[in-house]
Amino acid sequence: MRHRLFNEDGETDLVFVMGLGNRWTHENVSWLIGTLADAGYRVHAFEIPTNIDDFKADWLEPVAEYVIDLEEYQLLAHSAGSLIAQALDGAENHVYLSPWWGYNEDYPDVVIDLAAQIPTSAPFLPRGEVSKATIGDLASDHQLATSPKWVSPSFLRETRRAQADLLDIDHDAVVFCSLRDTVIDLRPIGERVPPEHVVLYDGGHELFSSSVRDQYVDLLLAALEAGADAIESKHVVPTETPGSAEAAELEAE
Repeated sequence: MRHRLFNEDGETDLVFVMGLGNRWTHENVSWLIGTLADAGYRVHAFEIPTNIDDFKADWLEPVAEYVIDLEEYQLLAHSAGSLIAQALDGAENHVYLSPWWGYNEDYPDVVIDLAAQIPTSAPFLPRGEVSKATIGDLASDHQLATSPKWVSPSFLRETRRAQADLLDIDHDAVVFCSLRDTVIDLRPIGERVPPEHVVLYDGGHELFSSSVRDQYVDLLLAALEAGADAIESKHVVPTETPGSAEAAELEAE
């Protein structure tokens, strides 16, 4: 687990748990961290190991032990980082970007369960396609080239176990995700997060690597500052669709 502090003079602590393969040197990750720093956050960013033997020891405990020393903080997590973040205590607001709370349908449960039983932590199993179409249209060649291409049976075993043991998601949490995401299973989001707390965008797995990202910066920052209230307060009812008048009346009530 690697940790780095950005904008040490920031006014508010923000813990950012990145996704599998994300690095500070990736242009789009750097853009997001810079955006958070410009908003006044002191960003505690974590690069997670791309291979694990034990979910708690290798992923969860290093972050959990670190945040104990923070009096209060906001929490932002992307993809696999959200599997860690959902088990952390103490954050004021929780924002998840494309949370990886389940394997998508390209990885059948029976196949994962069988592969997970192989007694090795050597990463020799193909991870699957990593491309601009998958990650986001702004993904750089460097970003794609440095993404992990293989995973280990122990990685499958530990992540599946963590996904099965998900805690209740904070009632005020906000999720940003794309319905076109082929990396994650969207069902755990729908099962755990109210629809009014979910922000949909049209892009790849990484919002910060998708060209629509600028349209969501203000909403992301608002969610970090005020939680789900920021999302609900910015809800806009269409005015030119059938039934919009009735919908507006219900919204006013």
